[in-house]
Amino acid sequence: MTSRRSGVQGAAREHAALRRSDGSLRSHGARLRWRVPPPRLATQGRAVSLALALALASASAASAQAGYTPSAANLAAREWFQDAKFGMFIHWGVYSLLQDDAWVSNNRQLRIPELESLAPQFNPTSFNAAAWVGLAKAAGARYITVTTKHHDGFAIFDTQVSDWDIVDRTPYRRDVIRMLADECRRQDIRLFVYYSQLDWHHPDYFPRGGTGGNTGRPESGDFGRYLDFLDAQVRELLTNYGPLAGIWFDGQWDKGGDWRLGQTYRMIHDLQPAALIGSNHNGWFNTGEDIALFERMLPGTQNARLDSARARRLPMEMSQTINGSWGFRLWDRDHKSTARLIRELVEAAGQDANFLLNVGPMPTGEIQPEFVERMRGIGAWLQRHGESIYGTRGGPIAPRPWGVTTQRGDRVYVHVLDWRDPPLALPALPRRVRAATLLADGSRVAFRETAEGVTLTLPPRPAGEVDQVVVLELAPAARESRR
Repeated sequence: MTSRRSGVQGAAREHAALRRSDGSLRSHGARLRWRVPPPRLATQGRAVSLALALALASASAASAQAGYTPSAANLAAREWFQDAKFGMFIHWGVYSLLQDDAWVSNNRQLRIPELESLAPQFNPTSFNAAAWVGLAKAAGARYITVTTKHHDGFAIFDTQVSDWDIVDRTPYRRDVIRMLADECRRQDIRLFVYYSQLDWHHPDYFPRGGTGGNTGRPESGDFGRYLDFLDAQVRELLTNYGPLAGIWFDGQWDKGGDWRLGQTYRMIHDLQPAALIGSNHNGWFNTGEDIALFERMLPGTQNARLDSARARRLPMEMSQTINGSWGFRLWDRDHKSTARLIRELVEAAGQDANFLLNVGPMPTGEIQPEFVERMRGIGAWLQRHGESIYGTRGGPIAPRPWGVTTQRGDRVYVHVLDWRDPPLALPALPRRVRAATLLADGSRVAFRETAEGVTLTLPPRPAGEVDQVVVLELAPAARESRR
């Protein structure tokens, strides 16, 4: 791919650059440098590019599941998803052997024979499904999302439409998704399966998109045949592993064209009506999708033009990494602190979004200690403060520099993240405040309420407390008070 490509594919590429506005194409887990300097776009050029990108998005949306009406089971699953609030993401595959993130085959421009040479070396004998699911439970996560096939095309399940998978090509010869699905049912954790629509290995993924262009594949192929393959693998996941919480798609951003989303989405909803469909668009939305996904950003905080009102009407989820990598990267020591990750979980809940936190297991199948420590730390915090997260929705006060609010019923949870002075002024609430207490110990918090708002008098904050949570009990709604 060169910067001279024109037409729909060029618009898609420029769209990706605009989404990151830093001259590079950043997508799930990596920043891909231009092979040649990108065109210098004037303001008018950017407007034209954005118009082309929006036209591309509209064309894609037009091919999605037109007239989709979610079933009662799907609506109930959406409600469950919003209540769950926290999930554990897992990026793992044959690429883990190179210990350089999930994008290593693209970033190092591996040829197909080089990529395939990894499979005979992949023997994760320390993989333990019970340990992975047990860590999710200890962290307080209510669901797991696992990469069944990442962009390198390698499946960690026993697919029958290709031999490029863990059962056929590796000495391990076991179906990881089978073991994980069974263990999730045993431990009462719901399972989402990540599936990459992008494929750097399959010969029929053609025309090529913005990534994976140097693998040595012939410059020919039948994209319709590739989509048949995609649908066949998704059908296997939906029929061979029991009830799934949903499908987490990624990679459509790689190129334009007709992805036959209507056919794929209809198949999913027919096979498992309760399964939720999401696609990693950062707010761009196709009809037939049930959840809106945001990568490493809170809804409404970046790329506002892609944060469509339609997407915000769906249950939302923000995905995040513990360090800077999605897959295992040996030398990535930039681990976010447990406190920072708790803050991001709280901020997501305040934006009415779930928080999906990634771990990238080592090639052995073990999860590195730094990740385990942080996940368990979040779990310990949720044991004490989970009431203010699980089952809540975004609160009546929009996010402020001091923190966020969440709400369940007549209870508003004021999450004070950045405030050290005793008085904290809040805007007027929809109903009168009857009481204010600290969630940590139930002690009363003094407050004064006027027509202009509510002023809390916060007690001294213990050293190291990440989030001082004040519970406001609101008076019942008028129709309830007349009963």
